[in-house]
Amino acid sequence: MKSELNKNYSELTEFILLGFRRSPEVQILLFALFFFIYMVIVVGNTSMIVAIKIDLRLHTPMYFFLRNLSYLDLCYSTVIAPKTLADFLSKEKKISYNGCATQFFFFALFVGTEGFLLAVMAYDRFSAICSPFLYTVRMSPQTCVRLVIGSYISGCINSMIQTGFTFSLRFCGENRLDHFFCDVPALIKISCSDTFVNEIVLFALSALIIVTTTSVILVSYAYILSTVLKIPSTQGRSKTFSTCSSHITAVSLFYGTVFFMYAQPGAISSPEKSKIIAVFYTLIIPMLNPLIYSLRNREVKNALKRILLRRISF
Repeated sequence: MKSELNKNYSELTEFILLGFRRSPEVQILLFALFFFIYMVIVVGNTSMIVAIKIDLRLHTPMYFFLRNLSYLDLCYSTVIAPKTLADFLSKEKKISYNGCATQFFFFALFVGTEGFLLAVMAYDRFSAICSPFLYTVRMSPQTCVRLVIGSYISGCINSMIQTGFTFSLRFCGENRLDHFFCDVPALIKISCSDTFVNEIVLFALSALIIVTTTSVILVSYAYILSTVLKIPSTQGRSKTFSTCSSHITAVSLFYGTVFFMYAQPGAISSPEKSKIIAVFYTLIIPMLNPLIYSLRNREVKNALKRILLRRISF
């Protein structure tokens, strides 16, 4: 029996992504919906990146981090969306073993990095509001670059650990993933290995990242709130705190979905629930973030208007 399992394991070279098991008509509708969302993601995040890059008024630490956030949103949605769109129109929804590992590695890299970057952005707001006279010293261009690089390194370490543990599992013949992309819960479910350690690692790493980054965010906003409440005028308090409202919204959306997906021991027991939540953080959040930051930010809106007017004039 053991030799048979080893044989099946050695012959496994691909996975089948079951995705959303609906009728062909519904698949076409889902393709149209996902394609529309992905186009909004590409246009919205690319516009943010270009606007912040071109407009000299936006060459500040806050917008430097926002540009990187848009880049991450664009990257991790692109890791998932094109393959998912192709699968909607294909009868054979296959992905190679190496392709699956590669997709998961980059997805975990970009999502993990975004979690750390959101914490960095909270620290940036803390420095700007609570220590305005030291802000340019604390958040120098060199410091900003180091913080972004540190976020990528942290995300990469998380991704390497997750990918290493997940793809060290044995898959004995069963290769049908009840998901629309290669994700840990779906892979754990079809493995014939003892997955207890992998589930603990998934939970522990997710909990560690969430606790560490949310601690930075909560402490930063506790100090921000204390500082804002000391401002005598209501208008002054509203204006100061408005610079944080977009970030708070983005943090709530991102960490809420990640927590429900990965930081609960029983989260992998419901494939349908996992798919719905996964759609939210792989597509909906990257679509909403540019809208959140542009609609609530006058400087970004003005920069986008100037770029549009410049193109029209040409």
